Amino acid sequence: MIFLEVTSQTWLITILGFTIVLVLLFVFVFIMKGLGAIMQWIEKKGNKTEQPVVAPVVADNKVGNAQTDNDLAAVTMALHLFYGIHDIDAPKLTLHSHHSTWNEHTFGINNLDR
Repeated sequence: MIFLEVTSQTWLITILGFTIVLVLLFVFVFIMKGLGAIMQWIEKKGNKTEQPVVAPVVADNKVGNAQTDNDLAAVTMALHLFYGIHDIDAPKLTLHSHHSTWNEHTFGINNLDR
């Protein structure tokens, strides 16, 4: 019993199928790159309004130039509301391991030593 007979029509269908898939992948890549370029252009077009320059404020306290926590909180809140600026957090991620029966290595599919 012959399951597959290789003929010229079989090769034509195979090559045509691979070609269609590759062409569609290239078309989708260019569509996504084009959409990204359009979105960047829209962002640049919307950000043409210049933000006003604000002169630095020097706190004049009776103790000297020392600032209290309330002064710093007020200035940072004002900057956040006016510019949308906030403090930059440390780029450190803390990961916690959550062990359960779903991610336990002893119950894994590839565990052949039982």
